[in-house]
Amino acid sequence: MVDGMHFEGLADEYATARPPYPPELWRRLHDLGLLRPGTTALDLGAGSGQATGPLLSAGLRVTAIEPGRRLARLLRESYPTATVQVARAEDVELPASSFDLVVAATAIHWMDLPIVLPRVRAALTDDGRLAVWRNVFGDSEAPPTPFRARVAEIVRARRAPPRPGPPAEDFAATTGALTESGLFAVVDASTYRWSLDLDADGVGRLFRTFSDWSAAEVAQAVDAVGELGGTVTEHYSSWLLVLAPTPDESGS
Repeated sequence: MVDGMHFEGLADEYATARPPYPPELWRRLHDLGLLRPGTTALDLGAGSGQATGPLLSAGLRVTAIEPGRRLARLLRESYPTATVQVARAEDVELPASSFDLVVAATAIHWMDLPIVLPRVRAALTDDGRLAVWRNVFGDSEAPPTPFRARVAEIVRARRAPPRPGPPAEDFAATTGALTESGLFAVVDASTYRWSLDLDADGVGRLFRTFSDWSAAEVAQAVDAVGELGGTVTEHYSSWLLVLAPTPDESGS
């Protein structure tokens, strides 16, 4: 069930079901000087463009890498000024020292980091940055809600094996995975908390995009919304990591 191409089969729905990243996250990137008009950005695992669009709106020149052909078509239709390549991050050919910013938005957990990180480091300019962020669906630090209790019940009853490795939402685990090679060091980290009201249709469309949720489990979540009054408030969070390449072995 856990499949990185799960989203390809839901391309049209994915574009509208997933909520955008919080404005505070984009303001932080701006304040760090990473959204300068005219600079070059590489969006890895671009999906339907939740990061590509705001990067273009900020005036950056964006190359979007997306392995799914249907999602790539949506990217081209929605953002014709972006350069879109259908490829995996592990396979795409990246010119050396050609990007000021490389981003992976709710996508890094699908990538083979021992392959991708050296490629990214080589593709970045001398003062370039790697920015990795994701939305976390279900903020563990938010007040518990009846709907989250129902979601937890559904997950506890799951018979399918869990996703291998540390949770994709785990900030500390992701930080460790991105820095253990010594190619990158964290220069900035931040977290943002936000909420979203969803009706049964919204929960169904959103939860169907989760690669580890079965159709039966999604139906249970949709039924729970109806039983809880027709609308639920979901507390989410987003974290952002900005990393700089470490000096190479020659000390340059």
